[in-house]
Order: sequence, then structure tokens, then C-alpha cells
Amino acid sequence: MGAVAGVGAYPGSFNPPTVAHLAIAEAAVGQAGLRRVDLIVSRTPLGKGTVALPTFEDRVAVLDAIAATRSWLGVRVTDAQLLADISAGYDAVIVGADKWAQVMDPAWYGGSVVARDAAVDRLPRVLLAPRGAFPADGLEQLRVAAHHLDVSSTAVRAGRRDWMAPEAAAFDAETGAWSDPGRYQRWRCARPG
Repeated sequence: MGAVAGVGAYPGSFNPPTVAHLAIAEAAVGQAGLRRVDLIVSRTPLGKGTVALPTFEDRVAVLDAIAATRSWLGVRVTDAQLLADISAGYDAVIVGADKWAQVMDPAWYGGSVVARDAAVDRLPRVLLAPRGAFPADGLEQLRVAAHHLDVSSTAVRAGRRDWMAPEAAAFDAETGAWSDPGRYQRWRCARPG
């Protein structure tokens, strides 16, 4: 590892956070010389539907629990949607190769290649997490164990509970947040305050 290069932004919905999210964040610290990585959640993520359950507040609380046991990890909430806006002020941005393909799609910039290029030019150092067959486009790639490459929050919500980050798994076991929406709603209703 070279000189400490500051703080990295790792945007995502983290619904739920997975063991791969943690492995990617840790790889960014270890391989790119970052002293901290912030998991950044947009209140209204671009290209994602509204998530009703679990609530935004509970999802952020799980991320806070994860960061509380890892001194190199932080959590931030933003209203920004574009990657260039989310990562403004950071020394690096961490993005999966699948998301990078979306970043490069002019459709997210009103169909304008000029607007896309202007947004991409505003990005800090890009650290690319490998993902399936998506190309790396000559960007700096993080080395992540092969068993993490297919891990996804979507697969976790479909039943791969073993891929949840430990704190997310504990919250799910207590509340049913991702595995049992009915139990989660009952849990929320029973909470004081």
C-alpha cells in the first residue's frame, strides 16, 4: 500500500448490505491507500424505485451498526443522485463495473454524450469493483475474491441470506426486514416511540 490517499465514496442502495459490499470497501482501503470509505446512500437513488420496506431509516441504522465496528468505514446520506455529485469532494469513488456501464450510458444525462462526459470528467479517482462480464474500460480495478463477484443485494432479497453482512443478518433475524415483510411491519408497529 502506498501513501494514504484520503477518503473514498462508495455509493449504493445497500438493500441489504452484503459481504461483497464490505469486501469491496475493505479492498479500496487496502489496495488504494484510502484511510476511510464512506457508504453513501441517496434518499432518492437514480434509476431505482422507491423502497418501502425496510424503511430508509432502518437501512441507514444497519449501515451505522456496520460502520461502528470498523474504524475505516463511515456512512453518509445524500440528496444527490448523479455519481459525479455524490462523490464531489472525495478523493476516490468506488463503483461496480455494472454500475460503471450505467454511468457511461448517455440516457442518464438526457441522452447527451457531452453532458455525460462533463459529469465523468468531474469524478475523482475511480476504483472499479469487478462484476460479471462488464468491461473495465482501462480503469483502476480492485482485486476482490472470486466468491464475492456474484454476490448481490437482489439475490439476498430472493433468499441468499448467507450473503448478508453480519449486522444486516442480525437485524433481519430480529425483525424480518428482508426475509419476512409481514413480521417486519409487526416489529415496526410494536416499537416504542
